[in-house]
Amino acid sequence: MSEKILHVGDADFDAAVLQSSEPVLVDFWAEWCGPCKMIAPALDELAATYEGKVKIAKVNVDHNRNTAMKYHVRSIPMLLLFKNGQVQATQIGAVGKAQLSQMIDKAL
Repeated sequence: MSEKILHVGDADFDAAVLQSSEPVLVDFWAEWCGPCKMIAPALDELAATYEGKVKIAKVNVDHNRNTAMKYHVRSIPMLLLFKNGQVQATQIGAVGKAQLSQMIDKAL
């Protein structure tokens, strides 16, 4: 896992994501989720590609239920793109790096 990816929880979600000056792509995931593991390498690459422009963050739904409930996470992986504290885009399920790049580019 890349050191460029933030691991965010209930306690620091607002500060790390909602108050970020950069857009933040948040991956809601769990350790037991196969598709979550499949998209992890793409997220690592995106974190490197967009460094300084977009943050990539992960929220483990098993350990951070309050945040998962707040954003109505019912299936994972679920990716939410936040900009200026607001959800700009949503992606449910595992998708390729190209699709995630398009989602990010629209927000920039």
